[in-house]
Amino acid sequence: MTASEASDAAASLLAELVEAGVTDVVISPGSRSQALALAATRLARDGALRVHVRIDERVAGFTALGLARESRVPAAVICTSGTAAANLLPAAMEAFHAGVPLLLLTADRPPELRGVGANQATVQPGLFDPWARLAIDAPVPGDGEWGGLAARAVAAAMGTDAAPSTLPAIAGPVHLNLPSREPLSGALPDDYTATPGPAPAAIGADALVIERGPRTIVIGGADAGPAAEELSFTGTWPLIAEIVSGSRFGRYVVHGYRELLRDDALGGRIERAVVLGHPTLSREVTALLSRRDVDVIAVRSGGEELDLNGRTVAVASVTVADGDADRAWLGAWLEASAASVVDLSEAAPDQEGLLSTDFASRRDAVRAELDAVRRPLDRRLLADAVWRATWPHDRLMFGSSRLVRVADAVLGGKKVPVHSNRGLAGIDGTIATATGIALASQATGAAGVTRVLLGDLAFLHDVGALLLPPDEPAPRLQVIVGNDGGGTIFDSLEVAASAPREDLDRAFFTPHTVQLEHIALAYGWDYQRVTTRAALDQALTTPTGGRQLIEVPLER
Repeated sequence: MTASEASDAAASLLAELVEAGVTDVVISPGSRSQALALAATRLARDGALRVHVRIDERVAGFTALGLARESRVPAAVICTSGTAAANLLPAAMEAFHAGVPLLLLTADRPPELRGVGANQATVQPGLFDPWARLAIDAPVPGDGEWGGLAARAVAAAMGTDAAPSTLPAIAGPVHLNLPSREPLSGALPDDYTATPGPAPAAIGADALVIERGPRTIVIGGADAGPAAEELSFTGTWPLIAEIVSGSRFGRYVVHGYRELLRDDALGGRIERAVVLGHPTLSREVTALLSRRDVDVIAVRSGGEELDLNGRTVAVASVTVADGDADRAWLGAWLEASAASVVDLSEAAPDQEGLLSTDFASRRDAVRAELDAVRRPLDRRLLADAVWRATWPHDRLMFGSSRLVRVADAVLGGKKVPVHSNRGLAGIDGTIATATGIALASQATGAAGVTRVLLGDLAFLHDVGALLLPPDEPAPRLQVIVGNDGGGTIFDSLEVAASAPREDLDRAFFTPHTVQLEHIALAYGWDYQRVTTRAALDQALTTPTGGRQLIEVPLER
C-alpha cells in the first residue's frame, strides 16, 4: 500500500458524497479515520461541504440525525474503529424507526487485524445490520475500490435504490465500514475539490384511493407533517394530531382527543383510521389501532410497519375519492372538540378597575394584575409559553419527557415545524438532535430560533451535546429544561402503584441536585432561571442570538 492509497480512497468517497448531494458531515476525531476526516475538512475549507466536529460519537450521531431530520438530505458521520462505532448505534436505531436518512462511515482495521487481539479492533461488519438499509464492508484500498459506494449509499439512505411503486421509499441509515492499512493518510493533491450536486429527492409512489363511506378519522403521529392536515381537510374527516406530529393545525383538528376517543358516542363509532407518522403519545390511540373492528390504513414512513391490529394496510401514500362528505360525523367531533379546548391565557386586564377612582376597585384590579405577573409556572403553563413563543419560522423539538405528554394534552392548533425523536422515544440525544436541526435550518437562511423543551433527566443524559467548537457557527438554540429534580413521569406509571416509595425514588425517580447554572457556565451557554410566566415569556421572546439554557423549576 502506497502512502496515498488511504487518502486517495477517502478523498474519492467524500467527493462522490458531495456530488451526490450530501452537504453536512459530522466528525469525531480518531486515528483510523484520519484520511476521511482530512478529506472532509479540505472540502469544507473550499466551501463544498459543512463539517461539524464532536468529540463524543453518540453526540455526533444524533447531531447528524438532527441535520438530516431538518434537511431530509442524508448527513454523514465519520468515526474511528472500536467502541467509537458502537456509540453510533442509538442514532442509527432512531433513524431506522423514524425514517431519517443517515450515513455511518466507520473506519476499521484491515481483515488481517480482526479477531487477533489488535488494538481497537472489534466486529464492526454487521454491527448495524438489523437497522441498516444497506451495509457494506468495503475492501481495503489497494485490494479493491471504493468508487461507486457513495452513490449507492445515498440512494439507499433515501430509500430510492429499489423501491417499487406500490411501496413507500423508506429512508434510513446506511453503514459503510471502511478498513485501511498504514500509513493511514497522506497529502491530498493541491487541486482536490468536489462540485456539490443537487439534493437527492424521494421517489413518488402510487397512492391508494380511499373511498368515502366508513366513519373515518385521520391520525397524525410523530413526523406526519402537514400531509395529515391536508388529508383531513380533503376527506372532511376529524384530525387527531399528536403535538409532535407537525399536523396540529387547520379546521378539523380535534382538541382533548384522549377523552373523546374513550367516548362511545365518538371513539366507539370509528370504523376506519388513516394513520400518518408514528403515534406514540397516548394509550387511547394505541387501543383504537388495536381494535379488530377498525380498518387501519397506515402511510408507512419508518423502517418498521405499523400493524397493531393484525390487518393494517401499509401504503406509500393516500388520496381521497370524490363523493359527499359525512358532515354529521365531522360535526359531532368538532362540537365535542370545541368544548374540550384548554385555555391557559390570562384574563384580560380590568381596565375599568385600573382606571377607577374608587380605591378598593383600583386596588383589587392592580392586585389581580400583579397576581398574573407573579403566577408561578407549572408544566401546563411552561408548555403553553413555549408553544405561544414559537412560530413557522422557528423550530421546536420535544424531548421524550413528561412535558411532551402534558403538551399533547393541553396545546391548541398552530402550524409550527415540530421535531422529536419518537421513532423509539428514547431520552438520549435530544440536545444534539436539536443542535443539528438548528444548524441545518440556519444553513438555508431560516431566521428563527430552534427551541427544545425537555425534562431534567433528558437534559443530563445529553449534557455532552452542550460542548460545541468555538470555530464553528453557533446555533440559535434555546434549551428549556423543566427541572423537577428527577423522573416524575414514573409517578404516573404502574410502578408507582406497587413499588415502595424508597425504591421508586432510587431506581426510577432518580433524584439529583445538579446545579444547571454551573453546567451552563462550564460550557459557555447563557443561562436564565425563571419561575413566573411573565419572566419566561420575556426570556423566550428576547433571545440573545446564540445558545441559551433556560431552567424552569417545577414541583414533583
